[in-house]
Amino acid sequence: MTSTPAPPNSPARPRFPVVIVGAGPAGLTIGNILRAASIDCLVLEVETREFIERRPRAGVIEEWAVRGLEERGLAANLLQRAELHTQCEFRVERERHRFSYTELTGHHHFVYPQPLLVTDLVREYADVRGGAIRFGVRDVQLHGMDSDRPTVSYTDPVSGQRELVHCEFVLGCDGARGVTRSVLPPQAGIARQDYGIGWLALLAEAPPSSDCVVFGIHPRGFAGHMPRSPEVTRYYLECPPGDDPENWSHERVWTELQERLAAADRPPLTEGRLIEKRVLDMHNYVVEPMVFGRLFLAGDAAHLTAPIAAKGMNLALHDAFLLGDGLVAHLTKGDSSGLDGYSAACLGRVWDYQEFSQWLSDVYHGMSSGDAYRAGTTLARLRRLFESPAAAASFAEQYLGKSSAS
Repeated sequence: MTSTPAPPNSPARPRFPVVIVGAGPAGLTIGNILRAASIDCLVLEVETREFIERRPRAGVIEEWAVRGLEERGLAANLLQRAELHTQCEFRVERERHRFSYTELTGHHHFVYPQPLLVTDLVREYADVRGGAIRFGVRDVQLHGMDSDRPTVSYTDPVSGQRELVHCEFVLGCDGARGVTRSVLPPQAGIARQDYGIGWLALLAEAPPSSDCVVFGIHPRGFAGHMPRSPEVTRYYLECPPGDDPENWSHERVWTELQERLAAADRPPLTEGRLIEKRVLDMHNYVVEPMVFGRLFLAGDAAHLTAPIAAKGMNLALHDAFLLGDGLVAHLTKGDSSGLDGYSAACLGRVWDYQEFSQWLSDVYHGMSSGDAYRAGTTLARLRRLFESPAAAASFAEQYLGKSSAS
């Protein structure tokens, strides 16, 4: 491990069985699971509480993930406020193809923006269940991850003093650029894929122009329409990787959206002010295994799935359920089977979602590849999806996350 040794001559410091680095869906869900079992833990977050409760992120949650939150007493607001989505729509060559995945499977999606879920989780953890959390911490460092006495140090934002915390386990839930990824040993296996495309991610102050998610498959590039609320819609536009959002004026954005999402029997999109505009380069990675000594990775620290298939937050919750339950069993009953099997149990679903994301990327981007062969096979895949009940059922299972054991 490349974690640093603990500072010498450190005085007695606080001890928590578990230190969680990162207050996203994975870290906060695990914290809540531990607190429900009366296990103390400390969450360290570099951002402020206000920031994480407003940070724009994903909004699609699969039904099994919502049930997992509900079983742990973490879904009350979600179940009251989330929208249920039962179908999606493909627009190809100005024609609409409705795809009712609920009719095929009996299951649906929930749409609940991640900032709302994080707000619910941090309130439950800190305000209701009394969990310890430090916001705005700086210079977090991990020590002794390959020993049985790991520690975590950080700078307190109020006092400016270095704090050292002793623990049994450290959970890396701080994403791809967090400190926990930086201490992985050289032998850590990281599989990567770069799609070679970008998406311009947009939030528009405009009501949705359809009652469901719409995928525009177009020679000029993919476009996506994702309802977020009655007043706000998420849009995506395929663009060159590394493109500058400033290259996309209000007029250019809406011209491209209108063209790529056009359907002969539908009115133009309802336009509005763009309140977010950023470019996402589409890439994936998987860290395997997800455990290194006393360091357990979860969520984007362990694996990234490009937003092509809207799987990232769902994978983070899957990790959190398995890791939270495994820690409770170990710390309260001495049963280590859940922790021992954690990485393998997570990676089955991770790789399944990675494969589906790759397949869906081929569908989304084949028409705009400039390759006549890829364009032809893309249309063949879509025809099969629209015309074959077996193909439709298989797609629906993957789209809903039903094809993986949860």
